Amino acid sequence: MAEIRTQEVDDLLSVLAGTTDPEAVFLLLEDLLTIREIKDASQRLTVARLLSQGRSYSSIESETGASATTIARVSKALNYGSGGYGAALKMLEG
Repeated sequence: MAEIRTQEVDDLLSVLAGTTDPEAVFLLLEDLLTIREIKDASQRLTVARLLSQGRSYSSIESETGASATTIARVSKALNYGSGGYGAALKMLEG
């Protein structure tokens, strides 16, 4: 994924990392992304949380409405990815 790491992406990361007000982050996401993209990203984070709790695919699917493909993709990232989901889940545990 090194090819995606451009100055434009780094600028976005700087803005997100420097924004501590959840409402300001929401407003930015609302301007940057579609409603569907915001919902999908939020759903994936919920799926990651439930997977980390040891929940089954079928229970996650019925609770969140996520497809088996999405759950499998999140599971793969959670287990073999770069650690982003893990770091996010630690933040939420707070």
